[in-house]
Amino acid sequence: MGRPMGAGRGARPIDEAAQRRRNAEAPRVPDLGRRVVRLFAPYRGRIALTALLVVVGAGLGVVPPLVIQRVFDEALFPASGGVQLGLLAGLVVLMIALYVAAALVQIVQTWLTSSVGNRVTGDLRIRMFDHLQSMELGFFTRTKTGVIQSRLQNDVGGVSGVLTSTVTSILGNTVTVIASVVAMALIDWRLTLIALVIMPPLIVVQRRVGQVRARIASETQQSLSELTAITQETLSVSGILLSKSFNRQRAESERYAEENANQIRLQVRQTMSGQGFFAVVSVLMSSVPAVIYLAAGFLIAGDVGSITAGAIVAFTTVQARLTMPLVSLMRVALEVQTSAALFARIFEYLDLRPAIANRPGALSVEDAPGPLGRIEFRDVTFRYPDAADDTAPTLDGVSFAAEPGQHVAFVGPSGAGKTTVLYLTPRMYEASSGQVLFSGADVRDLDASSIIDHVGIVSQETYLFHATIRDNLRYAKPDATDEEIERACRRANIHDKIASFDQGYDTVVGERGYRLSGGEKQRIAIARVLLKDPPVLLLDEATSALDTVSERVVQEAIDSAAHGRTTVTIAHRLSTVIDADVIHVIEDGRIVESGSHDELVARGGLYARLAAEQLQAALGPQPGEEPGR
Repeated sequence: MGRPMGAGRGARPIDEAAQRRRNAEAPRVPDLGRRVVRLFAPYRGRIALTALLVVVGAGLGVVPPLVIQRVFDEALFPASGGVQLGLLAGLVVLMIALYVAAALVQIVQTWLTSSVGNRVTGDLRIRMFDHLQSMELGFFTRTKTGVIQSRLQNDVGGVSGVLTSTVTSILGNTVTVIASVVAMALIDWRLTLIALVIMPPLIVVQRRVGQVRARIASETQQSLSELTAITQETLSVSGILLSKSFNRQRAESERYAEENANQIRLQVRQTMSGQGFFAVVSVLMSSVPAVIYLAAGFLIAGDVGSITAGAIVAFTTVQARLTMPLVSLMRVALEVQTSAALFARIFEYLDLRPAIANRPGALSVEDAPGPLGRIEFRDVTFRYPDAADDTAPTLDGVSFAAEPGQHVAFVGPSGAGKTTVLYLTPRMYEASSGQVLFSGADVRDLDASSIIDHVGIVSQETYLFHATIRDNLRYAKPDATDEEIERACRRANIHDKIASFDQGYDTVVGERGYRLSGGEKQRIAIARVLLKDPPVLLLDEATSALDTVSERVVQEAIDSAAHGRTTVTIAHRLSTVIDADVIHVIEDGRIVESGSHDELVARGGLYARLAAEQLQAALGPQPGEEPGR
């Protein structure tokens, strides 16, 4: 296929610790705060209503302590003497009404908060999923599937709590703190100054703690990515078959356990970071009433201004109410700092730009100037994006044309660049130089989705979803009728086999179709393409992994599918392309021979040697000949 390969499953970087630190560093994203705020833009109305309820709730929360002051100073211990029962009853009813109103406001506020936060989280998740689907094929060949899944699930899930509660928490607690401070100042400004003198140092320390937590959070998410990647690789059907085939289950478990231990360590670090800080905050805030009592004693003893018992009780009540929102604000500030690392990872992916995108005014294939289904390469050179600059190109000056309805085949040694031709045709990769034309237009001038709509691809590794055969077939044409599905399967020579299953077309194929044989999967894949009915058929070694009997059955289905379509076949077994109109032989990224089967055999070049080798392998060693000669 000619593409550079990465390290194997068990490979480790030379400096794993350094690599892990680099991966864990939160990417730098400009205007991160503004971009997070913009996520809430579609829900301005609900947020405004939530803000109003937060203000109302905060106001309802600070009124009762002021009522308590009146209870003490005017109803229980009035200056005139004697308990004022009527006033006391009215104040008690007022306090209860305020508590009921605050509770109702809290219920509505919680619903609005949850609704907005979860909708924003859902929007972010869909936005990332859609964006990832727009990325070019090369992005997925160089990025672990588990890492991509982790960004979509773990990172977005990690910020969902912040998106759900942060706005109302900050607004509600801020209003409560301001209202409490105002109420405290109204009661006694001198005690207010004493109560607030500890705040500036706490804010400075809180910022330092937040920076540490953000770094740990980034490392934690990187570890989660690794865990997800290991799970996806090892517990897939292919991964299980591989580990069982080489008896590597224990090694895989050890690899998972090692990363799991790292995850536990990071989670504990993240949980414990800041606990000492909040313990100090709790002690200081809890000690403030004692300091207030002492200060009030000095004020009373020194006769420095009047202060009543009711004022002292009301002040400490308000101050006690200040403690919880103040600590909550500090915790939220830490969560925001921590989540900034996760938001940076999310926006890093959202900021990725697909290497292959439509140009402005891209044409539909129907509007292309040439005949529908014509394919042409003009001096095409291609090097994979992640290949080193000094490596030879995968394709080097390749030129050919496939006319509508013509069958063109590519053969050659492994790694010669055959499959790359197939990927360049529908612009899944883009030529480094030269032109790839589809229906007479450069593929860079055509709408990418329009090209795909006119192409059917059958690869060597058929992918089927864990669903019914019918659902897998309808993936190509969601509105296909049962009659259309059956007709496609008959042409693909698979209907009778499907009909023999107990559940027929409703048979669940299992993950990646592992409940079916290779030949059955391939014929279902061919039926799926036939249901799409494209004018161009691209076949990537569709029979190379099959036995002789299955190959013959599948080849008959392919011949039926290819009839009347432009067909480009990548072949390893030359027997599958003998009847092709033109066979191009690729070696080291160049077309070295072209012609029909008979012409190429008569020429005695590379094709003839490949044909002789395959014939020899099929016949086995002849009498008097050493095996392997």
